[in-house]
Amino acid sequence: MSWRIALPALGLVALLLWLPQSAPAFHAMFPTLAKPVYLRTGFGQLVVIHAGIVLLASATAILVGLAVAALVTRPFAGSLLPTANAVAVVGQTIPPVAVLVLSVPLLGFGAPPTLLALAVYGVLPVLGQAIAGLRSVPPDAIAAADGMGYGPWRRLKDAELPLAVPAIMSGVRLSVIVAVGTATIGSTVGATTLGSPIVEGLVGNNPAYVVQGALLVAALAMLFDGLLEWVERRVTSRGR
Repeated sequence: MSWRIALPALGLVALLLWLPQSAPAFHAMFPTLAKPVYLRTGFGQLVVIHAGIVLLASATAILVGLAVAALVTRPFAGSLLPTANAVAVVGQTIPPVAVLVLSVPLLGFGAPPTLLALAVYGVLPVLGQAIAGLRSVPPDAIAAADGMGYGPWRRLKDAELPLAVPAIMSGVRLSVIVAVGTATIGSTVGATTLGSPIVEGLVGNNPAYVVQGALLVAALAMLFDGLLEWVERRVTSRGR
């Protein structure tokens, strides 16, 4: 197992074991606080819920981003390519919180608008990088696949996508890591996430809660990044 996975995993487990018992340490740092440890929801439960929201939203974003990229890079849909590129680039300039706010009138408060906002925003880096990767496939590779009698679907699956994996995975990693951080703002609209202690700490002027939530978010983000790096290496080596 890669140290990029092992260290964040150990750090996350250590935090989950230590934080419930960390009142003396945080009381020493912030002596004026009456409640130095977040107790409304267990830290382990928050991590599981947060990771679940990120995984579900990211899986949706990856599937949609890859499907759209594969579509617009086909000859019959070439006219849609400039529009898709523009959406992928310009869309990422829109703050994620704006997407979340627009989701609330449609789905109400709680996890649903958070999932929708993360999925919509997560599509953009996957789409942009997948388009770039598919367009960078050498013409010789495409010609070789055609010469071997590959149909359009098999050429995409067995030739184009494997060659585009590095670019695609960079978009996937960016999408997932952004989702880990962005999911915290879902707590502003009633979702239970690792943003819950952060939001409650900001509202209640309790910096200890903010630190506790931030430490767990950072550990989870590094763990996801390590896992995705491992997946990228495996997929890339298998495609060679």
